[in-house]
Amino acid sequence: MSFFDLVWLFVIFSSLLPMYRQKRIEMARVAHIHRLQNERRSRVITLIHRQESLSFLGMFARRFINIEDSEQILRAIRLTPENMPIDLILHTPGGLVLASEQIARAILRHPAKVTVFVPHYAMSGGTMIALAADEIWMDENAVLGPVDPQVGNFPAASILAAVRRKSQDRVDDETLILADVAEKAMRQVKAVVTEILEDKLGEQAAEVASLLTEGHWTHDYPITCDVLSKMGLPVHCGLPRRVYELMELYPQPAQRRPSVQYVTLPEGRRDGEQTGS
Repeated sequence: MSFFDLVWLFVIFSSLLPMYRQKRIEMARVAHIHRLQNERRSRVITLIHRQESLSFLGMFARRFINIEDSEQILRAIRLTPENMPIDLILHTPGGLVLASEQIARAILRHPAKVTVFVPHYAMSGGTMIALAADEIWMDENAVLGPVDPQVGNFPAASILAAVRRKSQDRVDDETLILADVAEKAMRQVKAVVTEILEDKLGEQAAEVASLLTEGHWTHDYPITCDVLSKMGLPVHCGLPRRVYELMELYPQPAQRRPSVQYVTLPEGRRDGEQTGS
């Protein structure tokens, strides 16, 4: 075998290795989901997005909730027996209002219990989806976020506030159009969130929907488990260990130098026990 043959073998091996690794991860995910389903006797669905940018040919891409996500989740819910609970593992920065609303409505219509698990964060549209569930289970440090609509690059509430501070003769037509769209978007999203919360909160649904949709906080404001509980939402602080184990099968893109490093403790010392010197 010549030197060039070895080079070609190395090139082929190097190109196939990432595919092999990805296939192994996907198989491990499916096996873990099967175990979780058997333990909880439910249909487990994952909606997991990594927000970090991925470099591709010099461009950057981010993953958000889109129509493809809603199509797949709606199909999974439709194929789930009516008497079977659904567990949705949610990790997302949000995305399209249309897709998020479709998923939320499908969750509301499912006759059996729907539980959402949030290991790290579910912001914006992810929060809308979580609110539709019968129960929300969150890590003690996990957060949801406001669902105030965004118009272009700006929060709808901020567009309206800016227009109100000026006389109309000093506002250009494009801004007035944006303000009109922003007003409609806020009214629509508030109506949807109120409908989602009515069965859970009753008369308090409109008040909580107003708090979440009308720009009382910045769009990335972290709403903790304790705050959600005080709102009257069905929230539990704490997650099954299986959910954390599943999240480990969704690794971040490889970096030249890891940002965070730690050494796993032996099994017997995870509860903080001390050893003598």
